[in-house]
Amino acid sequence: MKLIVVTGGVLSGLGKGHVAASIARLLMWRGLRVSLVKIDPYLNVDAGTMSPFEHGEVFVTEDVWEFEPAPGFKFRIAETDQDLGTYERFTGLNMHPSNNITSGQVYLAVVLRERAGFYLGRTVQLIPHVTDEIKRRIRAVWEREKPDVLIVEIGGTVGDYEAAIFLEALRQLRNEIGPENFALVHVTYVPYLSQTGELKTKPTQHSVQRLLEHGLMPDVIVCRCVRELDTKTKQKIALFCNVRPEAVISDPDLDCVYELPLVFERQGLGELLIRRLGLSPRCDPSDGVSEWEELIQRFRRAGPRVRIAMVGKYVAHRDAYISIREALLHAGAYLGVRAEPVHVDAERLNESSLSSYDGILLTPGFGARAVEGMIEAAKVALEDKIPFLGVCFGCQLAVVAFARRVMGWQDAHTTEVDPRTPYPVVDLLPEQRRVEGKGGTMRLGALEVIIEPNTRLFEAYRTRVVRERFRHRYHIVEKFARRMCERGLVISARTRDSRIAAVEVKWHPWFVGVQFHPEFKSRPFAPHPLYVSFVRACTMMK
Repeated sequence: MKLIVVTGGVLSGLGKGHVAASIARLLMWRGLRVSLVKIDPYLNVDAGTMSPFEHGEVFVTEDVWEFEPAPGFKFRIAETDQDLGTYERFTGLNMHPSNNITSGQVYLAVVLRERAGFYLGRTVQLIPHVTDEIKRRIRAVWEREKPDVLIVEIGGTVGDYEAAIFLEALRQLRNEIGPENFALVHVTYVPYLSQTGELKTKPTQHSVQRLLEHGLMPDVIVCRCVRELDTKTKQKIALFCNVRPEAVISDPDLDCVYELPLVFERQGLGELLIRRLGLSPRCDPSDGVSEWEELIQRFRRAGPRVRIAMVGKYVAHRDAYISIREALLHAGAYLGVRAEPVHVDAERLNESSLSSYDGILLTPGFGARAVEGMIEAAKVALEDKIPFLGVCFGCQLAVVAFARRVMGWQDAHTTEVDPRTPYPVVDLLPEQRRVEGKGGTMRLGALEVIIEPNTRLFEAYRTRVVRERFRHRYHIVEKFARRMCERGLVISARTRDSRIAAVEVKWHPWFVGVQFHPEFKSRPFAPHPLYVSFVRACTMMK
């Protein structure tokens, strides 16, 4: 087993996920098979019950994992940390939900196994029982996927109490597999003081010192900064942190985050890691690098600006809709335009300002807050013929808007918000009525979607059957949808169990709502066809 471990220091939010994904891309350019693991030290079993305000987007995987921490206990997991989305976008690989390891999963497994008698006669402790479980989970990913290199990212920063046990487990794993098979990449922050024109290295020195306290020494130090590190700064970090100057890598601010693998490649990081792990490349990286450079040029050459209002309730956190933002950027670059997603707070919606946008996208979400603003945004799109895409909750509220505006059902609503509405056009899925718990109990993962011919959806996909990822409890009610079809609503797709998966409006230039999340499958080198179709419609309105 060959491991590259990515840790972080100084502060969180430095982009360790992008560093890990970029390293994966460097290795892929050399013909190596890779996989990635994200370790999250929080006690949640998965990311599904966390607020986007606190933790950003919940990324839904293709597969649903039946997590069985002990015999007789099973949990469905497909809701993961948003970094798995970053990994998928950079690599094109589908991440399995078990590639996201949380403290909650680890401690749950140890405690439940203790109750089941797995440790009879022994005192259950952090070391060795918790560390053994962490190592077992990492090895399980490697054994299932058999990559040439497994990249493991630890969330948070070195020095956090909750991350200490994971660092200890990795220290042990390094000894077990041999230091020649283990490389540690430490991501730190290098502040730039504009008043003095200095790059300050002291935070990095202190961060590496904390890492050494855990018995781990970095092989590479990646330095986040607003600018490129100069030679003098690199030499100073190398001297005080006990690495070679060529192992100090700049990670500057970039206009396009997908340029990061190229930035690393120019600094020799790919070759450095290959040598460190004693790997043999299977091909010359130049072809892959050239293709990636062409990809970045598409983003840079993007021409006219297309402004798209992303109306939602979690706009205060930039990462809450990160997959949607990226899918719009992918589609724009593909079409040669500069897609500009603009967060619009549904709680403070200025309806008249929406007419200045080239398109409106109604975002996913849950709960009653800001719902009326989102419904009004869909009404504006209907009335002013503005290209519109509703995703999941956004699709459901678009149907509510149609019911009110076109059908005249002024009290129409989703029962999630108004259980007593006389027109429950959106209601709880029948199988969800028996569900009591919240974690992992929604309709999750990829399902087959059957698309109707002669629809906007079919024009986008050019095929009848696709697989898309779902995450919802409520659905569009058939009997009301059929009545709305008399006034121009179109049921454009269903799942295999005949549930409505997408709707559109016949008399509108481009008005589509989908119950699934197409953004999770968009890649910079393979933009999602539905987002391409939506952005193309937006460009035609300019």
